[in-house]
Amino acid sequence: MTEQTDFSTFGDGPNDSHDAPADTAVPEDAPENPYIAPDELTFAPVEEFTEETAREQADALREAIRYHDHRYYVAADPVVGDRVYDALFDRLQALEAEFGLDASDSPTRRVGGEPVDSFDTVEHVAPMLSIDSSGEADDVREFADRIAREVGSQRFVCEPKFDGISIEVVYEDGVYERAVTRGDGEEGDDVTRNVRTVASIPERLRGDYPDFLAVRGELYMPREAFTAYNRERTERGDDAFANPRNATAGTIRQQDPAVVAERPLDCFFFETLAGAAFDTAWERHTTLPEWGLPVNDEVRRVEGIDGAIDYRDELVERRDDLDYETDGTVIKVDDRAACEQLGATARAPRWAYAYKFPARSEETTVRDIAVQVGRTGRLTPVALLDPIEVGGVMVSRASLHNPGQIAELGVGVGDAVELERAGDVIPYVDAVVETDDDGHYAFPDHCPVCDSAVERDGPLAFCTGGVACGAQLQRAIEHYASRDALDIEGLGEKSVEQLMEAGLVGSLPDLYTLDRDAVAELAGWGETSADNLVSAIEASRDPELGGFLVAIGVPEVGPTVARDLARAFGSFDAVRTASRAELESVDGIGEVVATEIREFFNSAQNERVIDGLLDHVDPQEVDVETGDALAGLTFVFTGSLSGMTRGDAQELVEQHGANATSSVSSNTDYLVAGDSPGQNKTDDAESNDVPVLDEAQFRELLTENGIEPEA
Repeated sequence: MTEQTDFSTFGDGPNDSHDAPADTAVPEDAPENPYIAPDELTFAPVEEFTEETAREQADALREAIRYHDHRYYVAADPVVGDRVYDALFDRLQALEAEFGLDASDSPTRRVGGEPVDSFDTVEHVAPMLSIDSSGEADDVREFADRIAREVGSQRFVCEPKFDGISIEVVYEDGVYERAVTRGDGEEGDDVTRNVRTVASIPERLRGDYPDFLAVRGELYMPREAFTAYNRERTERGDDAFANPRNATAGTIRQQDPAVVAERPLDCFFFETLAGAAFDTAWERHTTLPEWGLPVNDEVRRVEGIDGAIDYRDELVERRDDLDYETDGTVIKVDDRAACEQLGATARAPRWAYAYKFPARSEETTVRDIAVQVGRTGRLTPVALLDPIEVGGVMVSRASLHNPGQIAELGVGVGDAVELERAGDVIPYVDAVVETDDDGHYAFPDHCPVCDSAVERDGPLAFCTGGVACGAQLQRAIEHYASRDALDIEGLGEKSVEQLMEAGLVGSLPDLYTLDRDAVAELAGWGETSADNLVSAIEASRDPELGGFLVAIGVPEVGPTVARDLARAFGSFDAVRTASRAELESVDGIGEVVATEIREFFNSAQNERVIDGLLDHVDPQEVDVETGDALAGLTFVFTGSLSGMTRGDAQELVEQHGANATSSVSSNTDYLVAGDSPGQNKTDDAESNDVPVLDEAQFRELLTENGIEPEA
């Protein structure tokens, strides 16, 4: 007996997102596939199929689902409703599960996958640069004038500046291979499994696509979907997201792809990073949809900068009607040859410019001013406001930045103020509209948390209580455990606050004498989570020197400077006792930074905390002995190495006299390519006749020069 399904009645409801008009005819470009027009579709029970017939139907269903995805997400011209689409999808899932018909590019892989413990770092195929921007028309015209001087008058392509999360997506032989967040522009987090769940990003390309393609897109959460999703969160007792961008960023970093699959993310593509070259930006814009990659329908090609300015002015009037957040427009030179001639700086292309929208503003009233205490003791005043909706987001608090800003604005409690959202995200008080004569605000001269004296430094104010101040201590612990420092899992904001409130931690050294049984008795904890926390803390007792320098909060010392200090001095004691002149001798450290570091270690309060930590931790020394075995050579590294990190490899060759740079040029002697190497660096090596070494060849080169790398 067969199961008859009357598909002609499906998808007629007005809320079906795949809805098509009832009389929609199947387009002429539709492939010959019984599941494209399912009016007479009949499904036999799965158990009646042979493996061969199941495979044939599964292949046809995949083709049909890809076709319907393209009609919906790219062509914006669907031919079936949601219920038809869901029936096709469910049928495919049933066949794959029953007959083990797993396919790497199957649409069913979007529903999720195995959770990940962490995200690997992956080098981009080509740098994902930032973009210069301004909200002033004069600056935009100056950009155009420079373009005209260097390459002549140009035509421009204009598009919305999306306020989402940039990603690189790679296809090999037309099949989705990986996705990476922008990160620092050179490398980012591998979010392949999560991005696979986004329905508008195809698992397989269409048409005449290149063998290898890397494209740049913007993940975002549509406004309507964001509102509905926030309503769901609120109804089940979860905190609502502040705005669509935060929702997107929080979603894409979920460790469980199944969670990502449940959230309404979408994507636009707008650049090719590798694998395809077009004569114009407009040609690229019109070709990407032919490959199945969705693009934004507001993109325009204009003649001259006046057309670009008019485009921005017209779009700013319609910004609230768009179903996605945008904080400006991007203006790009259309002609590729001109773009190549213009080139790029270290951070941004010289052929593109962002013309920002004015910040959104509304009026409200300041009901109180609170003061927050940061990790360094800096006091930040925050205006507590009558709640007001600004650009679709309810705002009830806004930063006043510092005491100097309060004085400049003349703001006080009870004042009517104009509120703006910088970049449509961060709310701040822009101006006082009406003053309440009784509302004068005096900045406190004692810390609101620990009552220590407040010290002023220009427009800024600082608590002098140090880590004796509870607020500073909490943030110091969070920083100590952060990813760039000692990466102690389980010491986030809420858990640190809970440990401090319970009296289990009163200083940084207290972490290493934490009462495991007392932790297990805290609300929301248990035996396993307490064991995990104590184990993570124990694992930090022998930290790398650079990580420890970051962890203790030395001013101006981030991961890069910490690594340079570790390499220059070799031990924590040597860094701690270095003179200002010795610190200044380290590349990248000037007089101001050297003074900050020296004053940090001269502080008696910091000295007590550090001595307490050193009773429990032993920062590992770094071998600073340098030789000249590799003197005169220049190395570039790409991809991931199995036996050492790229940072370790760079440090190793530098210790023996070589230079390690980030980009390949005619001066490069070797490109060392590990797993998943960057295509851009590989191509540059080929064009500059630079030898490419795999990891085994690199190790062989080291051994030949008397250098024994770690196994």
